[in-house]
Amino acid sequence: MSAPRTDLDKQEKRHRGALTGIFTVVGFALLLLAGLLIFISANGNEPDGAETQIDGRTGAEVEGATE
Repeated sequence: MSAPRTDLDKQEKRHRGALTGIFTVVGFALLLLAGLLIFISANGNEPDGAETQIDGRTGAEVEGATE
């Protein structure tokens, strides 16, 4: 069954405020998500003791290894 009155121009005018609000909130959420991703990637996940290098074959600490 279809709607009895489908005046799209009138419906568009009636819902303009709600649609503007929805688009604004979605845009703000995307902006926050982008900020979060930039913040996370900028800080990184460097492990504690990154200055110490471990030989993967023996598990022993490598002396004087710098990258």
